Amino acid sequence: MKQLGIVLAGLIVMAHPAFALSCAPPDIARDFDRAAKSNDKYIIVKGDLFFDEAALPDRTAQRMSRKRNSVDINGWLTGESLTRDGFTKPFERDVILRVTCLGPWCGGTEKGDHMTFLKQEDRQWVMQIGPCPGLTYANPTNAQEQKVLACFRGEPCVIN
Repeated sequence: MKQLGIVLAGLIVMAHPAFALSCAPPDIARDFDRAAKSNDKYIIVKGDLFFDEAALPDRTAQRMSRKRNSVDINGWLTGESLTRDGFTKPFERDVILRVTCLGPWCGGTEKGDHMTFLKQEDRQWVMQIGPCPGLTYANPTNAQEQKVLACFRGEPCVIN
């Protein structure tokens, strides 16, 4: 009888859905390809991001949630946008950080150096930050900068 109780307890635990988020590793060439094929307008900007980090969503208490939504946070980005010569065109504007959540997983970032694909929505620039990394890179590496520049120039742009 004791064994039956253990088996039933195990079945009850297994009956609850286990959710896991599986993300592909971020790939700046894949992000470039996605933006280039989109009907939306994108620019790529490298610079310093300022926003209220306390406004980022925290849904760690909602472990079993399947809820999907997003939160818009006002921010400021100052730096340069990408041209054929590199990050050379001054950019200093308000941006909207659109932080997307899927269940308990939400995108996140911090103030400081970023390279991001900004999507134009009406007259606003939107920085997309999802639970899976991509489109926004905190502390971008020189290799990421060189790869996105090569993609922008039409040079080999290999997706990993």
